[in-house]
Amino acid sequence: MRNIIRLASIAVAFLFSGTLNAQNSLNAQITERGFANPVIPGYYPDPSVCCVGDDFYLVNSTFQFFPGVPVWHSKDLIHWEQIGNVLSRASQVDLSKGGASSGIFAPTIRYNDGKFYMITTNINMLFGGKAGNFIVTAENPAGPWSDPIFIPGIDGIDPSLFWEDGKMYVCWSAMDHIGLVELDPVTFQKKGEPRNIWDGDGDSSPEGPHIYKKDGFYYLMIAEGGTEMGHKVNIARSKNIDGPYTSCPMNPILTQKRKESASSLIQGAGHPDLVQAPDGSWWMVYLAFRNSAGKQLHTLGRETCLAPVRWDEGAWPVVNAKGYVDVHMNCPTLPQVLMNQPAAKTEFSKGKQLGFEWIYINNPITSNYVYAKNQLQLKATGVNIDHPTQTPTFVAKRQSDINCTVTTQLSLTDAQLGDRAGLTVYMDPKGHYDIALKANADGTQQIELSYRLGQMKHIEKSVKLNAKKPVQLRVECTNALYRFSYSTDGKSFLPLSEMDTYFLATETLGGFTGVLFGLFAEGDTNTKASCNVDWFDYQPGKEYVEKSMFGN
Repeated sequence: MRNIIRLASIAVAFLFSGTLNAQNSLNAQITERGFANPVIPGYYPDPSVCCVGDDFYLVNSTFQFFPGVPVWHSKDLIHWEQIGNVLSRASQVDLSKGGASSGIFAPTIRYNDGKFYMITTNINMLFGGKAGNFIVTAENPAGPWSDPIFIPGIDGIDPSLFWEDGKMYVCWSAMDHIGLVELDPVTFQKKGEPRNIWDGDGDSSPEGPHIYKKDGFYYLMIAEGGTEMGHKVNIARSKNIDGPYTSCPMNPILTQKRKESASSLIQGAGHPDLVQAPDGSWWMVYLAFRNSAGKQLHTLGRETCLAPVRWDEGAWPVVNAKGYVDVHMNCPTLPQVLMNQPAAKTEFSKGKQLGFEWIYINNPITSNYVYAKNQLQLKATGVNIDHPTQTPTFVAKRQSDINCTVTTQLSLTDAQLGDRAGLTVYMDPKGHYDIALKANADGTQQIELSYRLGQMKHIEKSVKLNAKKPVQLRVECTNALYRFSYSTDGKSFLPLSEMDTYFLATETLGGFTGVLFGLFAEGDTNTKASCNVDWFDYQPGKEYVEKSMFGN
């Protein structure tokens, strides 16, 4: 009876407060046992989590995109609702002059004595912008969050906070070892000199450190092996926070580089954080990616996943009983609770601001995004989406399902020769497929399908239109292909061409992000064109159920 009542209450809340879309499509059903990975699908890497009462809060890296660091809320660690973004003001984060996969690395969220803390690294120092490790705070995790306080002398990435007996510590990756220093709990400045507390377990890239205290031991957990196929989770412990730390004899405690998991759809597991639930159970959030069947590559980026942890008194933590994970996790869970999600279709006539899930490249020029005439109007500029560091007119949502369909309706106004606007399947400035309206010299317009892959730029196909009116642009996605089409009547869609997902994969282009579906507008430096968008519709397809990247 209790479960029936809980299910009924969830159903009622669901009907009145939102709809499920891709964010929870893998976990849309309340079950008595088990869940599906990823729990936050799409480009949401480097998860960090904390528990306050019976609420869980989680954050992710965002790199060159704004706003930075999404904040998620959950009751069960499986279903998540984005409740805000930590870095939502230009005063908090400078992403100028940065390139692809620069910007905000590996945040950590913690709660201490009535306040939430988020610490992270802005690596734009490599590109001439303001950078370094900094802390922001909030009374409410949904925001607003404070302006940053930078911590000089912490040279590295992936900082994490730890408190004990009124003392505040920060640990971080110094690239070849893990550093630690005490901080003043008010000013967040160093107290003393940093010290090396662990070199890791002998693999490359010791990073993503977190410290926990349990049963009289300080546990230091890190990722090693690089955030690729060889990614892994190692842990060590000490009776003193300064060390020396002794490696777990079962390291790595999580890796997909095992015989049993080598062909799993889930690969690259690592960069974890541990959290204890109110019922005493332990859980690990971590990043991983889903490989395409038949190909050792991924396009969606690194995603947030979950695993149960057994952590007996005085013992080492054991992840998922066997040290590896899969898509479908058959294990007891916390009582499952669905969370609200944005509608699959964004009707720009119904709102005057974008949802939390929409992101821009670098710090946006806000005057280029205007709500007027029941549309979102994107003002074109001379900065195109190929530019490695500057800010184009571009706003996007993440691809979070291997199978999905994206459709938008838009028009191009006040355009001259070369002005264009449309929908892009975007990995980074050197890798994207674009379907766009483009202005011709005679005042007409055409549909143009083009791509940028490395140094290659090519127009795949163009179709001249007979009239200037709104058109619908569509991309249908599978694990192998992006299929592009358009409609001038809103009913029948005419095919243009297909593009291989291989060329937008991380293994092809590099970087730390995932594919986005972006709306954009661009032209020459004197352009006055606007892209007028009526709506944007993201529909997840049938769940991708390949058991293996080899299609077995």
